[in-house]
Amino acid sequence: MRTILITGQGGTGRTTVAAATALKAAREGTRTLLLTADRTDTLGAVLGVPTGTEPTDTAPHLTTWRPDANARFRADLTAFQDRATTALDLLGAARLDAEELTPLPGAEELALLRALRDAATSETYDLLVVDLPPTPQALALLALPEELRRYLRRLLPPERQAARALRPVLGRLAGVPMPAEWLYETAARWDIELAAVAAVVEDRATTVRLVAEPGPAGTDAVHAATTALALHGLRVDALVANRVLPAASADAWLGALAAQQRKALDEWQETYTVHEVAHLGRDPRGTDDLGALPVPGVNRAPVPVEWPVLDHLADDGVLVWHIPLPGAIREELDLIRRGDELVVTVGQFRRIVPLPSALRRCTVAGAALREGELRVRFAPDPDLWPRTR
Repeated sequence: MRTILITGQGGTGRTTVAAATALKAAREGTRTLLLTADRTDTLGAVLGVPTGTEPTDTAPHLTTWRPDANARFRADLTAFQDRATTALDLLGAARLDAEELTPLPGAEELALLRALRDAATSETYDLLVVDLPPTPQALALLALPEELRRYLRRLLPPERQAARALRPVLGRLAGVPMPAEWLYETAARWDIELAAVAAVVEDRATTVRLVAEPGPAGTDAVHAATTALALHGLRVDALVANRVLPAASADAWLGALAAQQRKALDEWQETYTVHEVAHLGRDPRGTDDLGALPVPGVNRAPVPVEWPVLDHLADDGVLVWHIPLPGAIREELDLIRRGDELVVTVGQFRRIVPLPSALRRCTVAGAALREGELRVRFAPDPDLWPRTR
């Protein structure tokens, strides 16, 4: 199944573009699911029909879904209390009733990730369009599965067979507490679920569409977003320039604003595949307005992304790791080697990348930012590489 992730700066009309994209595909006969992260029914207002917290058929071949974070949070915490009954009783803890539970920050994001996983594995749909939050929040959301899996591996190593064997010995001889078996089982289940979500995000059939309004602020937002998306292995297959004003206008104020937009559009077209969506003169409401918006089609070939690029052996025997970071600025770039991981920071965004086995046996010999790529040089460590005769 094809997945299209739609994000952009706040207030640029992301939900409208997502709805128009899904409606266009549905009218072409594609079984489409439109998934939104908005806790309010903004999507329903755009479509002209209310959407529910369960998948709802809103048009022929089009289903919309706003995941219910409240219900899922209550179910998860209740299940956790049931599994931890013994520990809670020993502590004298009072159990929480489902009716008194209020979702904590992050519950909406987790609910959306689960819905993304469930939708992507469903055979009911051919296309999944995801209306993501603004770009900074969207990037944090998409990076969450990878980060949580890393935390689980560090806090609860997967070698639970060794833990089983050592638990009674350590408990009797040294009084060392060992994690309960159910904790490892829960961590393993979470790891499987998180891996499924990460697989959807990393799939070659998954593409990102960036929505922006032409102008100085939009240009800055697009620049930061494309670099941050590249840091997480995601590449923009289309830049949707929304609310474009007509070029010719008798009004001097509108003419100046249109000229500013045209300047930004000319700059964007040198780097991105730009699709202009004209301003309707009003906020789009209903399927007729959405159908009039010239959003990109969904049958475009997905942009293949490989992050990082495979290692290349230089003439001097040094391994070079090519990490594509289009638009990155040297002053905003930071690189740290931490054990078997590489910590890459670009501005306010950071990613911790596990090194391939070959590079774990090397030392960092330098790095450079050239032609939109971060090129990290690794020198083989003679103490760790096998000697040849």
